Formats: sequence, structure tokens, C-alpha cells
Amino acid sequence: MLSLEELNSLDGVSYFEENISDEDVKKTEKILQTLQVNIGKKCNLACKHCHVQAGPNRTELMSKDIMKDCLVVFKEQGFSILDITGGAPEMNPELMWFIEEATKIAKKVIVRTNLTILKEEEYKHLPEFYAKHKVELVCSLPYYTAKDTNRQRGEGVFEDCIDVLQKLNEIGYGRNPELILNMVYNPGGAFLPAPQASLEEQYKIKLKNQFDIDFNQLFTITNNPIGRFGGFLKRSNNLERYMDRLCSAFNPSALKGMMCRTQLSVSWDGSLYDCDFNQAVDLKVEGENSISMLKGKELSQRKIKFGNHCYACTAGAGSSCGGTTA
Repeated sequence: MLSLEELNSLDGVSYFEENISDEDVKKTEKILQTLQVNIGKKCNLACKHCHVQAGPNRTELMSKDIMKDCLVVFKEQGFSILDITGGAPEMNPELMWFIEEATKIAKKVIVRTNLTILKEEEYKHLPEFYAKHKVELVCSLPYYTAKDTNRQRGEGVFEDCIDVLQKLNEIGYGRNPELILNMVYNPGGAFLPAPQASLEEQYKIKLKNQFDIDFNQLFTITNNPIGRFGGFLKRSNNLERYMDRLCSAFNPSALKGMMCRTQLSVSWDGSLYDCDFNQAVDLKVEGENSISMLKGKELSQRKIKFGNHCYACTAGAGSSCGGTTA
């Protein structure tokens, strides 16, 4: 496994924070919009690019008590978006309760799904449940062809994703303006994604013409050199080359749009991080670093913790859970 210490000490790679001259950019915004909650690392897939190293053998799942703490802090601090992720969040048995309670207080509830989980008998009811509660779905589909998707995520994954997307379209997702269906593209290797707008156009044309599938937006996310992908880079002797690519593509215009500036990330055990990538390398926020510690307290502006993995969020057009940032 590749550690953050190794990334931060690579020869020829300047420490990321040295690129930031604006002290305000090193801090969060005064008012945060998104509480992103990872409710477990258990997943039915073990994707090659997964930075949290989720998979079928993981057992970590957020408890209902921690979810309650998240909802209390969400309301107290005036967050507007609850972004639920995993693992496969569907594999947490408290997901439906969490969504039902969250939709009472949040302007928007997002669930990040790998799609394939919704084909399994235990979870086939969830698309209708999502639609009833107007949950915004962010779906991982690494490419619009079977060959490229299955190489990254496993045999048969693309076909299952298409079946689920067609089902989601049938109940209104991607077609009813109240039921938002967004896609996520991750590169299949150690390279930067193509421009988001042009790739979105390709996805829409290919998926519509071949499968009659509609969706709202495509988000391109640069593979972060940590977790399972970081391990691949290290084993294949591609780490230095990939980091050089990220550093060479560093874009100062992407700094202000980094997702760590407008969100707070909560892990399955209630620990707090500046973002999902910091969560993957266990780089906790400064100050109060568990969700239970924030109850009844004012969330103050804080200094963000950086590492050389942050180059992935500022290369090219920038990268975040909501796509490009510059």
C-alpha cells in the first residue's frame, strides 16, 4: 500500500502547499455547503481505481447513532447538501432511514451508487425509494463501452449498469427535471481525463443511440494516487511518472474550487476530514475531529490539511466529486 508519507517525500515533487500563495485558499469558506458522509466501506465491487479500497470483504459500516449525530450537526451548522457515499452506500442497512430523515432538513440529498448493486434482489426496491424522496443520483460508469468499463470494474459490470440505467430512466431519472441522474467518469489508467464537456457529449450520444439512455451531467474525476490506484502505480513503477504528469498539469485556477473548501467529510466511524481523499489517507481535520464533538458547537473556519495527493484535484481542469473545478 502506498502511504501519504511516500507521496510527500518523492524526489522531484515539490510539496503541494508550496504552490499556494493566497492564504485564504488554505482555509475553508466561512459557510460550508456540503456534508459528505461515507456510510461504509463494504461494496459488491472492488474497482481498480477505488481510493477508499472498498470491497466485498470490508465490514466497516456507519452506525445509526453516528448517522443521528450527522443529522444534528447538519441542521445546527446550516449545511444544505447531504452527500452520501461508500463503498456501496446501499449495503448499509440504515440507508433508507438516513435518507428519510435527511430529506426533512436538506435542500438536496445525493447518493453515489455503482449501479450494479441495484440489480441484486436485496436492493431492487431502492430506485423507486430514491425517486419517491427525489434523491439525486451520482452513478459511476467509467466508460460508455463494455470493454473499457469491465476492464476497470469486472466482467459483466457494464451490462448490469446499462440495465439499471434503463430502469432509472423508466421511473423518470434523467428525464423528469426533479429526478437528477449524473454520471462519473474515471480514467482507466495513469492519465488525465479528457475535457468534461466533450466527454459528456460523447457519453450522451453513445448511450442514447445504443441504449436509449438519458442522463443530466457527466463529472470527470482524476484518479487520485492513493488507495488501490496508488498501490497499482507503485507496483507497476508508474508512480513517479504519474506524479510528474499531475505536477506538470498543476492549474492555479483550480485552487479556489477545491471541494475541501466548501465541505466537511465524515467517515463511517464519525471521524472528520477535509475531503474524501484525506479520509482515505486518514488525514483528519484540525481541531474537533469527530462528528459527535461538533454537536452544540459552532463550526469555525479552519485551515485545510494538504498533501501531495492534492495535485490530482488541481491538475488540468481540476477535479472534485462534482467534476471539474476550473
